[in-house]
Amino acid sequence: MNRILVVDDEKSMRDFLSIMLKKEGYEVTTAKSGGDAIKVIQAEIFDLVITDVKMPHGGGIEVLKTVKDISPETIVIMITAFGTAESAVEAMKLGAYDYITKPFKVEEIKLVLKKALERYSLRRENILLRREIESRAGFENFIGKSTPMENVFSLIRQVAESYSTVLISGESGTGKELVARAIHTNSPRKNGPFVTVNCGALPESLLESELFGYMKGSFTGAVSNKQGLFEAANGGSVFLDEISATTPALQIKLLRVLQEREFKRVGGTADISVDVRVIAASNRNLMDEVAKGAFREDLYYRLNVIPISLPPLRDRREDIPLLIDFFLKKYARDHRQKIMNPETIKYFMDSYGNYRWPGNVRELENMVERLIILASGNTIHPENIPDMIQDVRPCPEATPSDIPDEGVDLETVIGDLEKSLLQKALEKAGGVKTEAAKLLGLTFRSFRHRLQKYEGQ
Repeated sequence: MNRILVVDDEKSMRDFLSIMLKKEGYEVTTAKSGGDAIKVIQAEIFDLVITDVKMPHGGGIEVLKTVKDISPETIVIMITAFGTAESAVEAMKLGAYDYITKPFKVEEIKLVLKKALERYSLRRENILLRREIESRAGFENFIGKSTPMENVFSLIRQVAESYSTVLISGESGTGKELVARAIHTNSPRKNGPFVTVNCGALPESLLESELFGYMKGSFTGAVSNKQGLFEAANGGSVFLDEISATTPALQIKLLRVLQEREFKRVGGTADISVDVRVIAASNRNLMDEVAKGAFREDLYYRLNVIPISLPPLRDRREDIPLLIDFFLKKYARDHRQKIMNPETIKYFMDSYGNYRWPGNVRELENMVERLIILASGNTIHPENIPDMIQDVRPCPEATPSDIPDEGVDLETVIGDLEKSLLQKALEKAGGVKTEAAKLLGLTFRSFRHRLQKYEGQ
């Protein structure tokens, strides 16, 4: 529902426009003078402003200047009974969309409004599309026929039709954003915006203003009112990636959005209602974060309505040939077409059984791209595969002890084993965590996260 501000000193004109616009489905606010309108504009954001030119206590030109200063994206339409070429030219130079002379026909103003708001929507869609294109990374489609991936596909189809909040978990590089996009694309909201936010890439203060928008003067650099991403996603979906990176203070505000479907802009006082589906993702175990006090328990349960867990690549190795074929075709557009001989693919499937793919599908994609560029000739051979992969030693088989009659606590046993291996790897690496992570086939980030679980124990 587009928000329109009507400014006119004549009550009959305000009432007429208000009734007519509400019948057309718009949300309407009115002001009886330029001064009143400026106060409203400073407190709220409108999609469009219709203002008379000549009014006591501040005319339409002052309203137009204020709108363009505070909220440049808002469209302004001028109306007057005293139209002159000079005033029309001045208004258009200052950024007015159109200029209508009284008396006007109802159908005339309806048509002008429709075209103006179509332009406003197109501009917003272009901004969102540009943001979406810029944020896109990795492969473009789901690839896989393994049982774990078939289970994920089935779950996506089931949850897409609902309006429930979804929490996607999985290691880095497993394709969490792809899942979020697939849910949105197959949902009733598919024609609405899909807005992605990497919560770990922005500091708290900037993230809050990005999500909720801000009012002019609310902080240094806030030179105009700005719409937040939740507003931009109205009628669609918001994907909050790396939700675990948010601070407790911001988590409280996110909780309110989920509970009440409303929020306030930074520096604002008005409540703003939105109709948005929230899809969140994390590569950390949020229950562990809750236990550590780093994540709010109530927010966790609000997010975890429908959980989707993505399998790491090491648990879906039968998908590797399909992924390799996809990436070979993808990068053939930028580089010379190359093929991977059967022995190389067999090496990926067999000899790679000991490699744990810490970077998952993203790591495989980068590797295929590197092989296409560096391998001589038109065929990729086993000897072209990086040494860091070829040198991986087979993992020794664990020999479990007999289970006593009274049973065991499996979580405790596994935890003790993990803690012991982490400590031994650190000792072997001389305390260098990056080297210890390599010894265990982990990324540094994953190693550090696991190590933090046992600090103080």
